[in-house]
Amino acid sequence: MADTQDERAGSAAGGRGDRAARVAAMQKAERARARRRKAALIAVPTVLVLGAGAGVAALIAAQPDPPSLEAVQTFDYTGGEHTQEAVQYAENPPVGGEHAPVWLNCGVYTEPVPNENAVHSLEHGAVWITYGPDLPAEQVEQLTEAVEGRDYTLLSPYEGLPAPIVLSAWNHQLTVEQADDPRIGAFLSEYVNGPQTPEPGALCSNGVGTPVG
Repeated sequence: MADTQDERAGSAAGGRGDRAARVAAMQKAERARARRRKAALIAVPTVLVLGAGAGVAALIAAQPDPPSLEAVQTFDYTGGEHTQEAVQYAENPPVGGEHAPVWLNCGVYTEPVPNENAVHSLEHGAVWITYGPDLPAEQVEQLTEAVEGRDYTLLSPYEGLPAPIVLSAWNHQLTVEQADDPRIGAFLSEYVNGPQTPEPGALCSNGVGTPVG
C-alpha cells in the first residue's frame, strides 16, 4: 500500500515537473519570438529610411547642373538719372545710365522700342530680351513664350546687336546664339526683380508703350 502511494506521489511530482518544463519552454519560445518581432520592427523602418535616403541621393545625383551664368557681363551704372534728351549709350542694347522719366510697359513688342524708356524699366527690375530682326520666326516664338504672361520682362527686336539674342538687366548682360539656350531661363530667374534692381517694387506697367503680349 505504501509502495502504491509512493508511486502515485512520484507520478504526480513527475507530472508537475513535466508541466513546469513545458511552461518554461513555452516562455522561452515566446521571449525568442518577442525578440524577433522587435528586431523586425526596428529593421523595417531602417530599411525604409535607408531606401528613401538612397532614392533622394539618386534623384539629386540625376539632376543636371544649373546653366552657368559666368558669361554675364557686369557694368557699374547708378540709378535715378533722368533726362528728356536722347541718350548715346555705350552698350548695345543699354544696361543702365541716364534714361527717360517714364518707364516702358513690360511685355512683348514686335517693333523696336525707345532705349531711354526701356532702361527705366531695367531700373525697376525688368529683364529686356532683344533679338536681331533676322532671327528665325520659330525662335522669336520661343522667346515670346518665355516672356508672355511673365511680369517684369520685355521682348523686342533690335538692330545692330552683337549676337542673335541679347538679355539685359540693370548692369548685367548676356549674349546667346539660340532661343533654346538654357541660360535664358537662368538669366530670367536670376535677374527679374533681382538684387541688382535700383528701385525694387517700382511698377513695370502704367508707363508708356503698348505691348502685344
